[in-house]
Amino acid sequence: MPITFKSKHSPDILMLENVARELIRMMGHSGTLPGSWAPEDLPEALAKLEAALASGAAKPLDAERRRDDDDDNDRGRGVSAAHRALPLIEMLRRAQRDGDYVTWDKT
Repeated sequence: MPITFKSKHSPDILMLENVARELIRMMGHSGTLPGSWAPEDLPEALAKLEAALASGAAKPLDAERRRDDDDDNDRGRGVSAAHRALPLIEMLRRAQRDGDYVTWDKT
């Protein structure tokens, strides 16, 4: 089931649940649904996410979804956590700048 991240001054971000929960946990949250960060919590959450990504940014978050029968070798590598986190990082930065909450829930 997808999870949608929302903030007042950003477009919604839709992610697969396993990816979203892993990013949420990287930020120090339990991963419960629904959830939110208050504006005052964003600097710490963002710092934790960026530190976690820096320590293992090349690791694909959905490696179990690889397809061995795929002819395209690039598809078999997965998408790195750092790449998947980019839209969320931008949302967190904008929310921090504008004093907004960031919320998430199943779609």
